[in-house]
Amino acid sequence: MNQEILLLLQISPSSGEPIYRQVMEQIRRLIISGYLQAGDELPSVRQVAGNLAVNPMTISKAYSILEATGVLERRRGKGMIVARNDQSSMKLAQRLEMLRPILREAAAQVYQLALPHDRVLKMFAKLLEESHE
Repeated sequence: MNQEILLLLQISPSSGEPIYRQVMEQIRRLIISGYLQAGDELPSVRQVAGNLAVNPMTISKAYSILEATGVLERRRGKGMIVARNDQSSMKLAQRLEMLRPILREAAAQVYQLALPHDRVLKMFAKLLEESHE
């Protein structure tokens, strides 16, 4: 499971969003989607930092904030695990709402680049298929 999580976490250094926030949001989404469940162990700070080629303190900050907000728990000898909470039972509408800011930004860029909507939707559908493989 740890290796799979490492493959799912990705950062965009050119994004205006700090890397620690990108990591936090991705972990939250993995929990909300049910991919990560209560009690699941997360990869170590060093593993994530090495995989993403970022400073370990960046990942440590993300984990610490998630711990402080009750999303993760620190277990002696086990590292960080997903806390027992109700985030995974979030309704579909709530999960879709979390996606709205990202889609709004993408829609603005489609408009700015004057791209045809049908081509963008086909591209998005293809990306969805590729990310599921």
